[in-house]
Amino acid sequence: MASQDWLDKDFYQLLGVSKDVGDAELKKTYRKLARKYHPDSNPGDAVAEAKFKEISEAYSVLSDPEQRAEYDQIRAMGAGGARFTAGGGGNQGFEDVFGGMFGGGGRNTHFQSGGPQGFEDIFGGMFGGAPPRGPQSGRDIQATTTLDFETAVQGKTVTLQASTGSVKVKIPAGVSDGQKIKVRGKGEPSPTGGPAGDIILTVSVRKHPVFERDGQNLRVKLPVTFSEAALGATVEVPTLGGAPVKLKVQPGTPSGRVLRVKGRGVSSSKGTGDLLAEVQIVVPSHLSPEAKAALEAFRDVEPQENPRADLLARAKG
Repeated sequence: MASQDWLDKDFYQLLGVSKDVGDAELKKTYRKLARKYHPDSNPGDAVAEAKFKEISEAYSVLSDPEQRAEYDQIRAMGAGGARFTAGGGGNQGFEDVFGGMFGGGGRNTHFQSGGPQGFEDIFGGMFGGAPPRGPQSGRDIQATTTLDFETAVQGKTVTLQASTGSVKVKIPAGVSDGQKIKVRGKGEPSPTGGPAGDIILTVSVRKHPVFERDGQNLRVKLPVTFSEAALGATVEVPTLGGAPVKLKVQPGTPSGRVLRVKGRGVSSSKGTGDLLAEVQIVVPSHLSPEAKAALEAFRDVEPQENPRADLLARAKG
């Protein structure tokens, strides 16, 4: 709707609200009227349909802070001494107002709807922007949901309670912490018959006590004893949501080495990752006399190598 038409329409009166109405009360009033006059509730009723379009136009303008300010300015100007008339005697005429703006006689000023600057463009320059053309989309709704680690990896359908009602959202497998999911067409309905807005869902993922995400892979700390690492062993490794798997630790495996279990990571549209088990050698905090004697005997025969020699050499530069 063109700005000049706003002079003849009292949107506040049309919606039955005061000029200082707040956003919440404005939305509540509009929804009540929209339900009453919606074409679906009044099939074949042309009067109700026209009324629905009028209240939709009114809400579209008043719910937008910039358009509302522009509308109030135009209405205030129309209610005061500066009125747009067809010219002639009396107050300053329509052509005289615009003639003064462009520095020439009002009678020589032309307004073209399709030219470089039409009537609406002039009003836009006066009041901070031309009004939008065509139906506006509904507003987006921001929402959040918190998932446990396993659910985020495997995916799930959750139900959100939005202002528009209950909405089921499919969480894809492999969603990560902080990821945003757009649910199209489930946001606020358009007040002017345009498409509904979207729901922008931000996912928060709880930490797992054992596993960590590393892209498509899962990581786990794998404790092994000194003898298992030195002599080699087959140990059990936990998997997410499944039974443990057996993993072979080669003799002489150092602490920090990463062992890979193929295909037991995160499965998503990007593919399937692996389970990465990082070896951590556990040093016993208490030794029996027999174990202590055995280690002392081992110390006497172990290779006389300084494991820190390379570290010290590299530190010197």
